[in-house]
Amino acid sequence: MAKPWFGHYTYGMRTRFYTHPICREHLTPPGHPERPDRLRVIVDRLDDEPFAYLERLEAPLADEETVLLAHPAEHLDKVKASIPDEGLAVIDDDTTVSPKSLEAALTAIGGALAGVDDVFSGEAGNVFVAGRPPGHHAEKNRAMGFCLFNNAAIAARHAQKEHGAERIAIVDWDVHHGNGTQDIFWDDPSVLYCSTHQMPLYPGTGAAHEAGAGNIVNAPLPAGSGSEAFREAFDEKVLPAIDRFAPDLIIISAGFDAHRRDPLAELNLEADDFDWATGVLMERADRLSQGRVVSLLEGGYDLQGLSVSVAAHVGRLLKG
Repeated sequence: MAKPWFGHYTYGMRTRFYTHPICREHLTPPGHPERPDRLRVIVDRLDDEPFAYLERLEAPLADEETVLLAHPAEHLDKVKASIPDEGLAVIDDDTTVSPKSLEAALTAIGGALAGVDDVFSGEAGNVFVAGRPPGHHAEKNRAMGFCLFNNAAIAARHAQKEHGAERIAIVDWDVHHGNGTQDIFWDDPSVLYCSTHQMPLYPGTGAAHEAGAGNIVNAPLPAGSGSEAFREAFDEKVLPAIDRFAPDLIIISAGFDAHRRDPLAELNLEADDFDWATGVLMERADRLSQGRVVSLLEGGYDLQGLSVSVAAHVGRLLKG
């Protein structure tokens, strides 16, 4: 049966978009790149007419216990203890918390878990979650790099625990290496972690030889790299690894700070590159994972670059 045609998009299974106003109440110091305006520009952009068929839902608040899927209780307790009654508190040079930060973080996790539930139940074909704080720098025992808890790791463990998924692939195209995700799954062959990122750059991990139990695929890119090098890394390293692994679910750590406008790095991607990368991952998901894709916002700190890149990413998800 042919898919219905609306404008220039062909729609199959629905695409869901989760966010919540509480995620804008995780506050950072003036001038900090990971700021509430990031979510404002995403929501404003996805309110445009081309996204009329995007199903918008409020992300639910996750229980604190869900954090324990990827972190020990000591880490949860440490983060909870850091939350101030007013003002800001400093975790490290990059990472601060405010009174609503724990609720925001649990809501970002809640959106990720809801997205996993949706694609396994068939309520959605794919899902994009715009939550903050982001997650991929959060190691098993350490909050860092703007991140408190590792949303992608928790979502992967949820898929395994609640839906019987045997193999999860996490693909991270943030310009910074996801040291936290690598740390959590370092010796776990049930989770494939693939990352393209600038190197050298914060946090200093992500060399090609860092392979874990054979389940870690790092494709570092030198400063100044653009579309050709990024797509080559996907074609030569990321996509073959996914093909061999045959995951039950693909989770994208969708950072958009590899865009050429971003102030924190020196890669030169355009919005079209995120469109392309989304498309090739969806092709793998259609063939290997019953179409299941859950995308979680990570970085992206130039508001214009973030806006156009998210639009390209979600526009491709909508095409089904």
